[in-house]
Amino acid sequence: MELEDQWWKGQLAADIYQALRCKELKLPSYKGQSPQLNLRRYFADLIAIICNRFCLCPAARHLAVYLLDLFMDRYDVTMQQLHMVSLSCLLLASKFEEREDRVPKLETLNSLGCMSSMNLVLTKQALLHMELLLLETFSWNLYLPTAAHFIDYYLSVGVLDGDLHDGWPMVSLEKPKLYMAKYADYFLEVSLQDHIFLCFAPSLVAAACVAASRLILHLSPSWPAHLQRLTGYAWENLTPCMEKLLIAHDSDVKEANKQQCLQQQHSQALLHSSGQPATASQFLQLPSMQFPQKALQAGPAAGHRSASYLQGPGGPQQSDTQASAACLDLKPGVPSRAYPVSMHYSYQAPCFDR
Repeated sequence: MELEDQWWKGQLAADIYQALRCKELKLPSYKGQSPQLNLRRYFADLIAIICNRFCLCPAARHLAVYLLDLFMDRYDVTMQQLHMVSLSCLLLASKFEEREDRVPKLETLNSLGCMSSMNLVLTKQALLHMELLLLETFSWNLYLPTAAHFIDYYLSVGVLDGDLHDGWPMVSLEKPKLYMAKYADYFLEVSLQDHIFLCFAPSLVAAACVAASRLILHLSPSWPAHLQRLTGYAWENLTPCMEKLLIAHDSDVKEANKQQCLQQQHSQALLHSSGQPATASQFLQLPSMQFPQKALQAGPAAGHRSASYLQGPGGPQQSDTQASAACLDLKPGVPSRAYPVSMHYSYQAPCFDR
């Protein structure tokens, strides 16, 4: 989709947004009936890895996964064929969303380590054949909006001067906007991990990513009037999608804490055995905003109660649960505060300068 860079800041932003909203009403139906549905996560991760390798934009990544979902939903494809289909979806999406000089070249793709590990060699003829099949399947229409096409428009007003952090005004919006962008990007990637998010409109998923980020960052009101007007979604419209995003976040936080504890135990064991402090290079540190490594469940994860009672945008409710540590680079020496999202969830958010 040839859109001007940072179109959401231009004079035509509202018109482009309305065109995207109209187009999403005509998106192909998705039934989730692929016989290879259990392989979807693997190929979605493969697309994400290659997109990161070539620094492709989120819109290209999300469109590639969406094309793969639609194709798998219509055809019974073998494992070997799915590799070719996935890479063809990636190439088509990058040709549609990126500049020509950023589209991955055939030779570069074949040189990737993951290609040799899959024992797969791409040929120009095979790729062209698969791209033609994909284009015919989608009636030569790749103008298919995803959540990544809406997120920047919503983030442009995701944090404003009137917002409060823990009930206090903020001196500067620079750090809140930075954290907001990081969390929204994280939740956007979470939405790629499970086909269950395809039951929501892409614009709703994007709005839910922003709302979930505001919840975790203690920004109030949780869903201000200007965001409701801009997106067209009320708080209750976002709750079902936010529930799934927050369950995934809770799972990732617990996994990160578990890995951190294991690393600390390993470090202590090395210290006691050698008598020398362990070096940082001996351990694999978990990135602050790591791409989720666990497949999400269609419903609430085991051990969780439903988050259907997410509080309204007026403010948080009290919670008896303990807060999970958020994977953010916080200011040294400043404690984090638990933020009760609902009766079942609580998180920590960074303290901003006030």
